Amino acid sequence: MKELSVCGGCNAKIAASNLDSILKDIKIYKREDILVGFDKKDDAAIIDIDGENCTIQTLDFFPPMVNDPYLFGQIAAANALSDIYAMGGEVICALNICMFPTEEDFSILNQILKGGNDKVTEAKASLTGGHSIHDHSVKYGLSVTGKIKKSDIWQNNTPKNNDVLLLTKKLGTGLVCANYNQGLVNDEDFKACTDQMKLLNKYARDVFVNYDIHAATDITGFGLLGHLTEMANDKFTIVIETDKLPILNPAYDLAKEFLYTSGAQNNRNFVGNKVEFIKEDFALEEILFDPQTSGGLLVAVSKEDAEKIKDEFRQKNIDIWQIGQVKSKRSYDIIVK
Repeated sequence: MKELSVCGGCNAKIAASNLDSILKDIKIYKREDILVGFDKKDDAAIIDIDGENCTIQTLDFFPPMVNDPYLFGQIAAANALSDIYAMGGEVICALNICMFPTEEDFSILNQILKGGNDKVTEAKASLTGGHSIHDHSVKYGLSVTGKIKKSDIWQNNTPKNNDVLLLTKKLGTGLVCANYNQGLVNDEDFKACTDQMKLLNKYARDVFVNYDIHAATDITGFGLLGHLTEMANDKFTIVIETDKLPILNPAYDLAKEFLYTSGAQNNRNFVGNKVEFIKEDFALEEILFDPQTSGGLLVAVSKEDAEKIKDEFRQKNIDIWQIGQVKSKRSYDIIVK
């Protein structure tokens, strides 16, 4: 079967700085039952149904970041579903979003859609249709609907002082994927990266919902530092401990050779002035700015709950790392030490 052309993932996102300028003069009509919209820069929209129950809406799609169509479908679906989990919700159903060249082999599209459906099925949700159009390049993703109790919603900008930060996937997917086809990443390391990207954040969410999660997000196109600035919300300073960061092989070595991505540079330009790097390490900085595809959940919780959560993750054989803490506001939104 013909392979996909690689050019995308969350590295294909329009830069956050451009998005801000594009959206700044668009006046939205604010319904009272819209609890969370794009104005709050959260992971998904929340719609109040009856004062107690809410629906969650999100969508995500992008060009391929891997050659294999079935794997691409899995990763794109896992990435789109993640926004529901990042709000604390349960996925109900999803719609396919697909762009495909009609002159190409439709067996490729079949494999993409199978990969996506298998992940929706794994999420115990239903694929309910979708929309496809002819385009010169392949793009795929999902529009996803979830549900949640109003009292259980997680938001991305509500941490508490002295919270600790827990992360559920390693960093460096942008660097690894961008350099694999250049022969700079071996098959074993690439498989570790793609295995992580296709892993649903459902399993981490299903543990987190049993605890008092103060703030949560998933790490995607704006990189760890981009999403952390949203969590700090100009009210706190988040301190990152670099010796505790989980990093995919060989992302650090690639960054040392200046083989970074354009998406990382966009992220650096947008939030770099909000970050103080105590430790001078350009390669590490690139990993922190690196756009992640289907990255992990990041939560802010009390120290007491963090220990219980880490124990439960270990018992369930799910990866988790404590990477930093939330402090009262200082000169910078983020301090990397």
